Amino acid sequence: MSAGESSPAGFGLLQAYLSHLQHERRLSPLTCKNYSRDIEALLGLASEIPLDQLQIHHIRRFVAQLHASGLSSRTLARMLSAWRGFYQYLGRQHAFPHNPCAGLSAPKAAKTLPQALSPEQAAHLMEVEEDGPLAVRDKAMLELFYSSGLRLAELIGANLEDMDFTSGEIRVTGKGSKTRIVPLGRLATEAIQAWLACRAQLVAAGERAVFVGQHGKRLSPRAVQLRLKQWGIKLGINASVHPHMLRHSFATHVLQSSGDLRAVQEMLGHANISTTQVYTHLDFQHLAKVYDAAHPRAKKKT
Repeated sequence: MSAGESSPAGFGLLQAYLSHLQHERRLSPLTCKNYSRDIEALLGLASEIPLDQLQIHHIRRFVAQLHASGLSSRTLARMLSAWRGFYQYLGRQHAFPHNPCAGLSAPKAAKTLPQALSPEQAAHLMEVEEDGPLAVRDKAMLELFYSSGLRLAELIGANLEDMDFTSGEIRVTGKGSKTRIVPLGRLATEAIQAWLACRAQLVAAGERAVFVGQHGKRLSPRAVQLRLKQWGIKLGINASVHPHMLRHSFATHVLQSSGDLRAVQEMLGHANISTTQVYTHLDFQHLAKVYDAAHPRAKKKT
């Protein structure tokens, strides 16, 4: 049943609102079309209930129906925003007594957990064939991402003076221009030192970046992303390898080994431990898989 068939009065109010959006608010035809589609959905759900008699419990039921039909939280949030704006207009221009959408929000989307490599996949990814300066550089980047959990911007922003091989540390500048010191693993240190021996063949005069491209200048984020993806494909990793995946893998594997959430928080540079706690869910997933594979009760058929 269309909105026009279910509520002629409501459909007339919608046309007036669309005219207001187009001529007074100067919204684009595409935006007006999107508003129209979302509000027509409301009219269809309301059926014979007049718009000025809709209550908050009606709107809640409509949202629940749409959610059950498979609409995403993002789509529902957009629709609720359109309905809320429509009722604000009706209150101003048509003396509607209340806005039944006020204070309502869409169901929260389920949080997607960050994707991490298995320890075996991560170890295999480090097996880069060092057949030239760029491959030596890429191995150093991979080792540094995985050993220290750096963000992409932190890695490409690293300068020579930030490295301290004596103490086995690197100083990085993270979000909000906050500086922190993170440890360099032994294998990462060896890989970086091997790269620095090759770096002189490529580096432009005066360039202080640790990682440079074939023209001798600091690498761009896109260049690093492409190189990591290419190595993932070449080494047969069954995942789309990217810098943040290595950061997630670092955090997950350190947490699985140590159980020290605070230490992982410090190394990742998270301001709030709640941000780091997502890795406890990843750790639980790992334990659940072990349980399913090994525990006799998990294998019991019902």
